[in-house]
Amino acid sequence: MDEELRQQRVHEWYQLYSDEIYRYILFMIGDHDQAKDLTQDTYLKAYHSYDQFLGITSDKNWLYRLARNVTIDYIRKRKPIRFMMESFGTYPSKDNTPEEVIEMGEKVEELYRCLKKLKRSYQEVIILRKIKELSISETTEILGWNEQKVKNTLLRALSALKQQMLKEGYQHETL
Repeated sequence: MDEELRQQRVHEWYQLYSDEIYRYILFMIGDHDQAKDLTQDTYLKAYHSYDQFLGITSDKNWLYRLARNVTIDYIRKRKPIRFMMESFGTYPSKDNTPEEVIEMGEKVEELYRCLKKLKRSYQEVIILRKIKELSISETTEILGWNEQKVKNTLLRALSALKQQMLKEGYQHETL
């Protein structure tokens, strides 16, 4: 593969997807600085693995899969993992009152505390499908699962999240 083309493609991918990849990794580990490092590691891996990218999946899905693998490797090496409220990706608008902003932050923090207590496969499917709002087909490609497994795991994961939130004393009308 032509070195210049490889550099150009990886640079284009970085411009297009680095913010999304960063947020995905941040959801998984909850540390801004480490998420930045792992995002860079993901793009380094994309550069070095470029010849393995066959175009069978979309560029974006391939990068998510690389990011997932890089993050899992990091998680295996480092514990404990924590989520930070600001990683949720839902930021208060300027129309919210200070009380609403505080309440929103508390709800997000509680959600992440509960999400973090679920097993990793549940965390991943919830993050990809419900937080990142990826399609089922995109999720199957990233996780390497079939469609039915994604659907079944998501149902179980949402149920487990609801149970965990109730166990933690979280009361909300949407549960």
